[in-house]
Amino acid sequence: MRPELRTARLILRHWRPEDREPFSILNADPVVMEYFPSPLSRTESDALADRIEAHFTKHRFGLWAVEIPSVSPFAGYVGLAVPSFQAHFTPCVEIGWRLAREHWGKGYATEGARAVLAFGFDELKLDEIVSFTTASNLRSRRVMDRIGMTHSVEDDFDHPALPEGHPLRPHVLYRIRSCGTT
Repeated sequence: MRPELRTARLILRHWRPEDREPFSILNADPVVMEYFPSPLSRTESDALADRIEAHFTKHRFGLWAVEIPSVSPFAGYVGLAVPSFQAHFTPCVEIGWRLAREHWGKGYATEGARAVLAFGFDELKLDEIVSFTTASNLRSRRVMDRIGMTHSVEDDFDHPALPEGHPLRPHVLYRIRSCGTT
């Protein structure tokens, strides 16, 4: 069974078929997708939703759909994922988020991420959770800072899915360890 997470303002829940349309709109927004190689078509967005569902089935955790009661039935996602590429810090579990632009600046990503971290450490008993983004993505980096993650320049890396010379290839890595580990 997939857990549902709740915060003071958010429900992090399983995905529903009706989430795909607003998800495709979010993924087609060039501002939301500024730090990704390109916005996604509806077909690409649906394929991503399929991968999110498959990840939940395989791992018992994933990228939860974000619902904001009385505001939006689907605002984006926040959750945990196992990256599919190899790097000096893999295998690992990553925390990530993507919200529709109209929900930015309200603390939703931070609030959801804190609930996801608690789930990862308390329920999944993870020792460490990482997050990464392109070096210039200051909005996501601020969320990483707010949730207590730390950055070390020695951990920075070039994302292997992007070609040499691509402006988004340089990435920063943030980490947070469980309070129960040293």
